[in-house]
Amino acid sequence: MHLAVVQTSPAFGRVEENIQAALELMESTSADLYVLPELFNTGYNFIDNLELEMVAEQADGPTFRALLAFAQKRFCYVAYGFAERADDIYNSAALIGPSGLVGLYRKVHLFDRETLFFTPGNLGFPVFDLPFGRVGIMICFDWIYPEAAPSLTMKGAQLIVHPSNLVLPYCPDAMVTRCLENRIFAATADRVGKENRDSFDLTFIGTSEIESPQGEILARLDKDKPGIVAVSVDLHQADRKKINHYNDLIADRKPEEYSR
Repeated sequence: MHLAVVQTSPAFGRVEENIQAALELMESTSADLYVLPELFNTGYNFIDNLELEMVAEQADGPTFRALLAFAQKRFCYVAYGFAERADDIYNSAALIGPSGLVGLYRKVHLFDRETLFFTPGNLGFPVFDLPFGRVGIMICFDWIYPEAAPSLTMKGAQLIVHPSNLVLPYCPDAMVTRCLENRIFAATADRVGKENRDSFDLTFIGTSEIESPQGEILARLDKDKPGIVAVSVDLHQADRKKINHYNDLIADRKPEEYSR
């Protein structure tokens, strides 16, 4: 299958404009699965709850409908981050395909000022069966918790899609380790640009990337420019957990010892 990461530079609060910019990048490259950044349609650096309330959407809202039309036209799948209005407001990611919504993930590990506005996720770490393989989702700061990626791996994920708005410099290199220690593929879709709002200044690091189960960086985008890159991958490679004749990364786990 062809896997694409889409790196955007959203303008804060300009939802329609941000969706259109993402679609223009996606139109330029053929893929079976596109991964967009965290909160790609709204921007990230909220000042107060009212701003978030104004742009939060239900899972079947305008962003879903715009990307569904693309997925139906291209017969493909799209993972994207958005502010989900449900019983509370969540920093969420949706996975959609030609038939509609495949599933949702709500960010478990909120970062910095996100904790002022969003409710922590309550859907666990889900894995979804797609025609080309099993896909798990996590969002941005989840990467720093070593339990997140193995949780998806133990549920059968062959690929982790990872919508992000990265400001810390460590994640691109750390995801190499996450893939290597779990023998999975990962696709981190980050954004670029700055959001300087009411003395809260953020600069996003770009470097969206795709890694293999062997820890290879298959593609990496620039740190300061929007873009898109796609690679061809066989997700079934992630089913091979043996690293030599004697060691299997899953079968050799000793969970009974980890809590001693």
